[in-house]
Amino acid sequence: MKKKSWRSFLNYGGLIAITIGFVFPIYWMIVTSIKPNEAILRLPPQFIPDGATLANYQGILNDGNFVVFYKNNVIVSGITTVLTLFLAVLAAYAFSRYRFKGSRFLMMLFLSTQMFPAMTLLIALYNMYYKMGLLNTYTALVLACSTNALPMSVWILKGFFDTIPKSLEEAAYIDGCSKGRTLVQVILPLVKPGILAVGLYSFLISWEDFLWGLTLVNKSEMRTLAAGIAMTYLGEYNYDWGRVMAAAVSAAIPILIIFIFLQKYMIAGLTAGAVKE
Repeated sequence: MKKKSWRSFLNYGGLIAITIGFVFPIYWMIVTSIKPNEAILRLPPQFIPDGATLANYQGILNDGNFVVFYKNNVIVSGITTVLTLFLAVLAAYAFSRYRFKGSRFLMMLFLSTQMFPAMTLLIALYNMYYKMGLLNTYTALVLACSTNALPMSVWILKGFFDTIPKSLEEAAYIDGCSKGRTLVQVILPLVKPGILAVGLYSFLISWEDFLWGLTLVNKSEMRTLAAGIAMTYLGEYNYDWGRVMAAAVSAAIPILIIFIFLQKYMIAGLTAGAVKE
């Protein structure tokens, strides 16, 4: 009995410690966002703020830059999500339904692009977009983020399409439906969880993007949130941590709300995408 009690104590203690480790950075971000800068730099640090203020939130709203960054992030993330979903649906359906020589190898090759870090593609993409005149445009950011999100999105959706029996499509063909109509009206309604999972995944990829927003854009009015916050509120000699944290909290709230309501679809999508044929 003593061994069991000690084992339970250690298990719960470990879980509590891990939970605190994950939750504390979020708590510290929120607490820092409602402190004035002089209180942020105080030693020892204040874990419970004394004299909370919303001046940092008012500051990021009044200077106008944060609103522009937020708007750009919404535009890029929204277009990226739609484009990734469109291409992923077509590619995943083709990989799932049409067998040809080398299709399995091509699918694995397609997915293997996720193994390469984005830094390896940075110079090539920058030069290509420069020659095409796409720098400082939404198009460059959307294409870069979609390229990053597409391989995993195709893999996830293919797992869902594989679970749909082909007899449903054959019955639709007998009833006179074309392949396009069958896909839209018969197959897609059955894979809604997968579509939501891919949509959430691609939205998160583009929403939290920092690398592409920093390198492909050098105009302040075209920057997205992560790059804009870093370039505006973090300088060489001055760090406005209060506004940085206020901006980070404001940027995280929509993602938190979306993830709370759609997390079950995200988990289902990742699980289905991992199923072998």
